[in-house]
Amino acid sequence: MDNKMKRFSKLLLLPALAVALAACGSNSASSGESSSSGEKVTIELAISKASQDSAFVDAELLKQFEEQTNIKVNIQQLPSEQVTTVLQTKLAVGETPDIVQYNLASAASDLNLERNFEILDNEHWVSRLQNKDVLSWNGHVYSFHVSQDTGMQGVVYNKDIFEELGLSVPNSYEEFVAAAEKIKAAGITPIFMPFKDNWSINIWTSAAFADYAAKNEPTLWEDLNSNKKKWTDIPAFETIIQQQYDLYEKGLTNADLLSDSYDMAVGKFLNKEVAMMFMGDWLIQDVQNKDPNVRLGLFPIPYASDALVGASPLGGQLFIPKQAKHIEEAKQFLDFLASKEVAQEIVNEQEYVSNFSDVTTPELPEYKQEIVDQYITPQKTVTTMEAYMSVDLSELYRSLQDVFAGSKTAKDVLETWDAKFNQLMKDKGVEGF
Repeated sequence: MDNKMKRFSKLLLLPALAVALAACGSNSASSGESSSSGEKVTIELAISKASQDSAFVDAELLKQFEEQTNIKVNIQQLPSEQVTTVLQTKLAVGETPDIVQYNLASAASDLNLERNFEILDNEHWVSRLQNKDVLSWNGHVYSFHVSQDTGMQGVVYNKDIFEELGLSVPNSYEEFVAAAEKIKAAGITPIFMPFKDNWSINIWTSAAFADYAAKNEPTLWEDLNSNKKKWTDIPAFETIIQQQYDLYEKGLTNADLLSDSYDMAVGKFLNKEVAMMFMGDWLIQDVQNKDPNVRLGLFPIPYASDALVGASPLGGQLFIPKQAKHIEEAKQFLDFLASKEVAQEIVNEQEYVSNFSDVTTPELPEYKQEIVDQYITPQKTVTTMEAYMSVDLSELYRSLQDVFAGSKTAKDVLETWDAKFNQLMKDKGVEGF
């Protein structure tokens, strides 16, 4: 981090960048006043605690932005397990932060994207985007990111542990269980399940449901979204939910899974306390940011043979609420991040696939190049379930937690979700409900 901070410091003191930001700020009266009057403006950026290592909240980066613009960015860290509920409440009562870091697909279903957030189509940086789609909803740009990476979801695993124990990547549920049992026998927790954060409980089901649908019922999402089928009509869904619970029942996971949270995951992998976790490849990057010598990889959720890796919608974008108190200053922060110099530094540090035409993608890290070679290039990926849903999935996540609390069966989850899904779709006025 020290070297990173020094590089940012050297970069962001460039006079040309200061001039560019001043020019952006002069587009609005409020931004102009914050610079010319000498009065410091503070904008609030809300993020989940699980995103505390986000590239956009680097302390030195924020310091240099403040020095250049006289705009201070205050970070609001929201509890990971409550981030959706907290943001929904803030938006409902008008106590919104100026910027929110969230996921586009989830923002559309959880936070009423089109009603609550600014359209960014006319911002300076949009014309430089190589892939507008990953930042857009219904034809409009609503979010910001310097990367066009989509998160790849599966099983993150420690390669060294696998090699030391003579394990190969499992290609079926039975092979996965056998590998986990061998890891447990070696005195290492095979699978880390941080299910205090209910969103993380859905990594297994989201990728597995999507793989099942793609291979067995290509019209399944359309049928569910038009009420031609119920969630309880798909026996494979019940099996997939039960499979994840069975791993816990077999003693192949952390014991306190409903108390353990995602923000513990990096430390668990750094200390070699765990061997695997159902998660996206962003976890690998978070671990390697702390220690590049930790060798991690990713393979598909092994609910069945020859499963595909889940490709989730791009995560960690920045959004500006319509009710923000400092909309123009928030846009100025996005201009700052999108500037060629700053975006290049972020892309280099995070090893992103650049989304700007004038920012170069660096050589990819080993784990990411492997994912490209083994799954993306040969088209062995499937878009995860969230991309097909237009309603809030948090009730499904809570029901999945109830399985591990012992209060629901896999069948109960689907029955509960059927009723909730029907009501949510009816509330949205979807035809057929």
